[in-house]
Amino acid sequence: MLDKKIPAPVSAMIIGALMKWYAHLSDILMDPSTIRMEIGIGLSQLSAVIALMGMACFWRVRTTINPLDPGKASCLVTNGIFRMSRNPMYLSLLLLLVAYAIRLDSLAVWLGPLIFVAYVTRFQILPEEHALAEKFGEAYLDYKHRTRRWI
Repeated sequence: MLDKKIPAPVSAMIIGALMKWYAHLSDILMDPSTIRMEIGIGLSQLSAVIALMGMACFWRVRTTINPLDPGKASCLVTNGIFRMSRNPMYLSLLLLLVAYAIRLDSLAVWLGPLIFVAYVTRFQILPEEHALAEKFGEAYLDYKHRTRRWI
């Protein structure tokens, strides 16, 4: 059973909302500068591409994409985007929060992406890693050794 309390996509939405709430309370407006806008849009697009590539890898081998029960995985996916990151879909959520933080003109909002990384690592990734190691044994441990958790 996973230790998570809130699924990663929901936690990313909550953290994004808290970033917006803080910015509103602090009278911080999104920086309309062209460079911040372009960086934010570019990171958001990269986020979408990474998420879609991860989902496509799972779809190709017909294994579950649901992170709530990693024990239901029918095979270990190590190809495609999973060669660069063991957690591309969590990485895509992090990139969205980073894109949003770039658009806000406040150092404090950068706590959002940091909190997301800490929360997801502790309550989602570590339990998933344990479940996958139990299910796939040495194959998962080899993959874990050669592929970084985030990037």
